[in-house]
Amino acid sequence: MTLPTISPLPLTRLRDPFDHKDWIFEVKFDGFRAVAYIDDGECRLVSPNGNIFKRFDPLSHALCTLSVKSAVLDGEIVCLDDKGVSQFNELIFKRGVPYFYSWDLMWLNRKDLRQSPLLERKNRLKDLIMRADNPALLFADHVDEFGRDLFRIICERQLEGIVGKHRDGRYDRTARWIKINNPDYTQSKDRHELFYSIKMNSD
Repeated sequence: MTLPTISPLPLTRLRDPFDHKDWIFEVKFDGFRAVAYIDDGECRLVSPNGNIFKRFDPLSHALCTLSVKSAVLDGEIVCLDDKGVSQFNELIFKRGVPYFYSWDLMWLNRKDLRQSPLLERKNRLKDLIMRADNPALLFADHVDEFGRDLFRIICERQLEGIVGKHRDGRYDRTARWIKINNPDYTQSKDRHELFYSIKMNSD
C-alpha cells in the first residue's frame, strides 16, 4: 500500500503564552522540520517543501529501527548540546550529531491516524520510540494546561519557544497549532544573513 503524502500542519504565531485545561504544550526546538515516511524497511525524510533530506542517512536508518511495517511521523531534525539545547549552527554547518525529535504519528501499519485525537496519536508514538531504544530518536513530551510556566522555563534555558495544541485535535485543517517564540532567543539573531551567506557560498 502506497503511503499518503502528508503536508505538515502549519504553526500560527502568538505573542503571549497562555494556560488552558484543553491544551497541551511542547518545547519548540530549533532545526529542520521533516516528515518521516517509513515503508518496508526504508525511510525518507521530507521537508515541508517536498524536498528529500539526503544528508541525514543515519537518521533514516535509526527510524527504520521502529517496530513498524509502515509509518508517517512529524518531527524536527536537530542538533543538541550537552544540556539539551538545540544548536542550529551545528546543524546547518554539519558539525553536530543529528537527532530526530518527533511529536506526531499520522500513519501506522496501513492505518490512517489523522482523525484520531492528538493524545492518542502521541501515546502510540511514545510507545514506538521507547521500544526502539535508539538514542537518535527523541519523543516530544508535553505538559498539560500550564503553558505560561513552561514558557518561563524555556526562556530561562535559552530555548526557541513552545508549541500549544488542543489535546483532542485531529491532524487536518481543523487543527490549530500555535507557536510562542522566546523574544530573547539569541540564536535567531542574524539568521537571514546566515542563510544569505550560505547561499552565496554555494553558488
